[in-house]
Amino acid sequence: MQVILRTDIEGLGKLGDVVRVKPGYARNYLLPRNLAMEATPGNLKEFENQRRKLQEKLDKDRFDAERLAEQLQDLEVRIPVRVGEGDKLYGSVTTAMIANALAEQGFDLDKKKIELDKPIRSLGEFSVPVKVYPEVRPEIKVVVVRHGEEHVQDEQEAEQQSAE
Repeated sequence: MQVILRTDIEGLGKLGDVVRVKPGYARNYLLPRNLAMEATPGNLKEFENQRRKLQEKLDKDRFDAERLAEQLQDLEVRIPVRVGEGDKLYGSVTTAMIANALAEQGFDLDKKKIELDKPIRSLGEFSVPVKVYPEVRPEIKVVVVRHGEEHVQDEQEAEQQSAE
């Protein structure tokens, strides 16, 4: 089945591309979410009229995503965890925990947008990519600290800054 893409879809195409997809994918995913429209001669003409508006919306969304990416790039997220013998974590740091820590700092991101290859299972600093737009992926710094030490480190940093 051929469809006209109404937005950029990673791995499939860009706005305005006419692509061939399986009928079930079009019927059950692309068409209901208004990501594509069936490629008929009438729809092609209609799409050309709508293209400018759609492109402006995509450009605005991309601009907003790039601004958000700039803010996230400089962000450091501290996640306190309980630790056993040998600094071994009880459980692991997941995308949900990172999303909650981001929400506490005022960034409302879905945990599905945080691209963690595997759960974090040790203390330390980690660079974690966040997908805010198809081609915009800033990396945030996630610092996993021992539970109870997150405030101690904040106080030490404040003392160092006041001493300078």
